[in-house]
This record gives sequence, structure tokens and C-alpha cells, in this order.
Amino acid sequence: MNTNLRSTIFLVTAIVGVMVTWYFNIQFMIETGGFSAVGFIGACYVNSASTSISNDLLVAVFTFLFWSYSEAKRLGMKNWWVYVVLTFGIAVAFAFPFFMFMREKAIASIGDVDGSDNPGTRTA
Repeated sequence: MNTNLRSTIFLVTAIVGVMVTWYFNIQFMIETGGFSAVGFIGACYVNSASTSISNDLLVAVFTFLFWSYSEAKRLGMKNWWVYVVLTFGIAVAFAFPFFMFMREKAIASIGDVDGSDNPGTRTA
């Protein structure tokens, strides 16, 4: 898959990630008369199903943050902390594909012309 197609898919999924999460975040704020982090987190643990999904997401979030830090450092991507803010301030459903979009740009800028995940690798 070429870089432009991957970049487009990552950007589209980032936009979808904002839309499908913030629709319900806004619904939550309307239902509860505002936003409370304690109330929101409490609502994530009201039954076994929501607890399972919440814990699943937490593991995925921390894995993403660990990996993205290492990857950003490896590729020379500046301001990695922005992805932490986006993850907890907007949604990991936005931050992760947006990071992947920016990663594609970083890989392209350092000359990955063969489309592999090994930056700097050039094919003849």
C-alpha cells in the first residue's frame, strides 16, 4: 500500500475517531449538565461489560503511548507530548490514527521511498 493511501486512511480514521467519540461525549455532557471527569470515569465502570471495554481501552492507550514515544524518538518527530494531550483531551480514537498520519509524513521526509517501515531504507 502506498504512502499516500495509508496517509489518507489514517487521516480519515482520525476524523471519524473525533466524530464517533465526541458525539457521545456531548450527549454525556447534556445528560449530566456538564462534564465531570469523576462522573465520566464512574460511568465507564457501571457493569462488567463497560468495565471490560474500559480496561481494554486503558491497556491499548498505554501501549500506544509507550510505542508512539519510542517511534517518535526514533523518527525524530518533535512534540510527542501533544499526542498524550490529544489522547486524554480528545480521544485515543483520534490521537492514534493522527499519530500514524504524522508518522507517515515523518517517514516520507527522511526518504523512505520503498514504503517499508524501515525509515531511510532505499530501494534501487
